[in-house]
Amino acid sequence: MLGLCVALGIGFLVGAERERRKDTGSARNAAGIRTFAVVALIGAVSFMLGGGMVLAVAALLVGAGALVGYQRTREQDPGMTTEFALLLTCLLGGLAMRDQALAAGVGVVLALLLAARDRIHHFVRSVLSEQELNDIILFSAMALILLPLAPDRYMGLFDALNPRAIARLIVLVMAISALGYVAMRSLGPRYGLPLAGFASGFVSSTATIYSMGERAYQREALMGGAVAGAALSSIATIIQMTVVIGLVQTSLLKSLALPLIFGGLAAGVYGLLFVVRGVPTTSAEIPEKEAGRAFDLKMAAAFATLVSLVLLLSAGLNIWFGEPGMLLGAALTGLVDAHATAASAASLMAANKISSNQAIGPILVGLTTNTFMKAVVAFKSGGTRYAARIVPGLALMIAAVWLGAWFGN
Repeated sequence: MLGLCVALGIGFLVGAERERRKDTGSARNAAGIRTFAVVALIGAVSFMLGGGMVLAVAALLVGAGALVGYQRTREQDPGMTTEFALLLTCLLGGLAMRDQALAAGVGVVLALLLAARDRIHHFVRSVLSEQELNDIILFSAMALILLPLAPDRYMGLFDALNPRAIARLIVLVMAISALGYVAMRSLGPRYGLPLAGFASGFVSSTATIYSMGERAYQREALMGGAVAGAALSSIATIIQMTVVIGLVQTSLLKSLALPLIFGGLAAGVYGLLFVVRGVPTTSAEIPEKEAGRAFDLKMAAAFATLVSLVLLLSAGLNIWFGEPGMLLGAALTGLVDAHATAASAASLMAANKISSNQAIGPILVGLTTNTFMKAVVAFKSGGTRYAARIVPGLALMIAAVWLGAWFGN
């Protein structure tokens, strides 16, 4: 009974949208709210009677009927959206007898796609540029084809490189750059880039600084917004580190409260200065046609290469010099990920292998080397002008962290 109700609901929902699209003349589209409701019930009942085989036969009959209707109305409406929607509604009726939630969800998506016809057409034809469409296709290919096919195992020199992790990093940089592009197009560079930078920092602050530097290098007018986004991404690093340490060892978080608060405040104040003062306030200063690309695949690959070289260097030092000690290990790990250093130190403290004082040092060292890595990335991606604005903020943040540690002791 539930499946029949869901099927009928899908038919009414999709049919109601199609009913409003029908013309009133004699050549109007034959499929309306009643037809879609009946077809959905046909799919449900056919599945009840004989499973998938009977549903397939019913779908063929519905498709044949839709084709006949299309032949009659194709002069007035050359599109086949209604005919294919009718066939899909039949299949959803059958699916509702097996998985009501999935069928209902797909039915709602179908109705939304049909109802948003004008908006989608306007967006693709008038808002979305050809270059942006190519970027969407390229990103989809990277995320849905290359990333799943990349081997998920360590290989190469020192067994330090994981192709899946490298591909994930490339896709990540592309996604962060695209997020900044969309935010800039939607909110303008003054607020869009800082907001995108802060949000992207929870994924990777280093990758965010790289992407913002690339955008600032391409267009000098976006320098202030890019610097603000890069600086605010460091706040996300502090917040994420706070969460990681708090989840693993709460007592350690109390010892690091002052360093984390000082560092977060320093990064926030520095970023807000560029939000307020660093971006052009009039849209005329940034012509719409010069919005640029959502991302640059070559720059994303260059960033992944840079991180891979750091991983190779770290692995080589560990092999050549053995176990150099906790601080050196934290410094090497922090070059790539400060959160990994914090999590490992907190875990050792939770296992009673080190004390609170012994855990604080590696965490601060890892955060320091990670900040140094961000400075290198800033020079690599945005050039001297971008790095000259980023590095003081990074230095201010790390100095505030160590000052908080000194006050805490």
